[in-house]
Amino acid sequence: MSVYKRGQTYWFKFLFQGQLIRESAKTNSKNFAREAERARRRDLELGFNRITKRERLPLFALAAKEWLASKSALTPLGKVYYEQYSRKLAREFGERLVSDITLNDIAALQRKRLGEGLSARTVNCEVATLRQILKQYGCWMPLADRVRFLRERTDSGRALSLQEEDELLDAISRSPSSVLYPFFILSLDAGLRPSESRALRRRDLTLHWKDGAIAEGEIVVSHSKTEGGTGRVAPLTNRACGALTVWLSRFPDTGPDSYIFPFHRVGLAGNSRKPVMWGVDLNRPMGQWSYKGAFETARRKSGVACRFYDSRHTFVTRLAENPNVSVETIRQLAGHVSDRMLSRYAHIRVQARREAIATLERSREIAPFGDGVGRAQNWAQSPDSKDGLPSRRAERRLKMKDFRLVGAAGFEPATTRTPSVKRGFSSIALGRAQCTSNSTGTSTFHTFSLRARCYLPQSKLIQSYCKIRCTRQRRNGALSTRLNRGIESRR
Repeated sequence: MSVYKRGQTYWFKFLFQGQLIRESAKTNSKNFAREAERARRRDLELGFNRITKRERLPLFALAAKEWLASKSALTPLGKVYYEQYSRKLAREFGERLVSDITLNDIAALQRKRLGEGLSARTVNCEVATLRQILKQYGCWMPLADRVRFLRERTDSGRALSLQEEDELLDAISRSPSSVLYPFFILSLDAGLRPSESRALRRRDLTLHWKDGAIAEGEIVVSHSKTEGGTGRVAPLTNRACGALTVWLSRFPDTGPDSYIFPFHRVGLAGNSRKPVMWGVDLNRPMGQWSYKGAFETARRKSGVACRFYDSRHTFVTRLAENPNVSVETIRQLAGHVSDRMLSRYAHIRVQARREAIATLERSREIAPFGDGVGRAQNWAQSPDSKDGLPSRRAERRLKMKDFRLVGAAGFEPATTRTPSVKRGFSSIALGRAQCTSNSTGTSTFHTFSLRARCYLPQSKLIQSYCKIRCTRQRRNGALSTRLNRGIESRR
C-alpha cells in the first residue's frame, strides 16, 4: 500500500489481482487517506468473493413509509386502505427495528385487536399489511411458516326481507341526514358499493328527464375495488330515479366533474332543531362518517339487525332467486368475476329452497321397485284379488329374470355380481315391505324385508312365505349384494 500527496490532496495506490488501483482520497489528511485505501480494498475483496454487504435495517415507522411510497400502482381506495393499516402498525412497532418483530409480537397484536372488538377479517388485513412490509426487508421468511391467520366468517352478510326493508327505509326517510336515503337506495337497487357511490360524478350518470323528474337512466361505475366492477353499467329503478331526482335538485349549479354525493355537513338550526346541510364542496367526495353514523341511528330506531353492506347482499340475492336472471347477468351487475364471491353474496332464502324442492314432487306415486313390481304390490294389497292369486295378465307382467332392488327403497340396479332369483319362481306377489338403513363409519347398510307368496309352474299350488334379506355394503367403490333366502314349503 502506498499513500502519497499531490498538491494539497492525498492519493493512494495498490495492486489488486494484478491490476493497479490509483484513486484520490479527496482529503488533505494522511490518516483519512489510509482509511480510504483500506475501505476501497475491502470493497474490492467483497465484490470479488461475492459477499454482499448487509444493509442496516431501519425503524419500523420509517420502513412503513418507504414501503407505502414504493406502492405506486395503488388505486385511490387501495391507497387509503394501506395508509390506514400502516398508521395503526406504526403506533404499535414504530420505535423498533424491522428485524426485532417476533412471532410473539404478532400473536399479541392479534389478541389485542380481538379484544378491541375488531372482526377476524380486519385483524387479518392488518397482519397482511405487516407481512408485506417485512417482506420488503427480508424479515418475513423466518416467521412465514409459524404465523397463523384467524379464521374468518363467510356468512357475515345477510339478505333483508321485504318487511325489514320497509321498516328500515321508513326510519332512513326520517333521518336528519338527507343523503342517507338516495345513498342507500343505490346500494339496494343498483348493487353499488359505498366506495363506488361516493366516487360517482355527474358525468357517470346518463339520465333522461321528463316533466322535471328522472324518467330513466343508468350509472357507469368509474371507480371500483375490483377489475370486474370498474366500467360496469347499472340501470336505475323507478325508486332510484325518484330518490336521485330529489337529491340532485339540491345542487342545480353542478358541472360534469362534480360529485353526486359531495362533501357536506349537517347541523340542527333554530329552536325547532331543523336539520340543515351546509359546507358543501362539490369538488370533494363525502367521507364515510357522512352516512355511517346516520345509518346506525336509523337502524337502531327500525329494530332491524343488519349492516349497510347487507343492502348489496340483498341486491345479489334477489337476482339469484329470479330464475329468469342468468349467472352472467348477475356478475355483470354486481361486478363479480368468480363463483366464490358470487356464492358469498347470494343468500337464497328458505322459502326459495322449499319452492325449489317442491318442483321435484310428482302428481303420481312412484313405485318402489319399478313399474311391474309396483303394480304387483298394489295388486297384492288390494281386497279385490281373487283367492289371493294373480291373474294371467298380472303374472306376465311379474316375470323377472333378475330380482333388482331399485326405486324408493334406495337400492341401485343389480350388477353382474348380484345373484339372481332362481327361475323356479314364476311370480312374486309382494305383500309387505319394510326398509331400514343405518350408517356405520364409511359403510352404509340397507336391510329390506319382503313377505312374498311364491308359485311353482309345474306342480300343485304351494303357499310359501319367503323372507329375503338384502344387505348392501360398499366396499372399495363396488356394490355387493347378498341375498339370503329361506323357504318353508308344505304341499
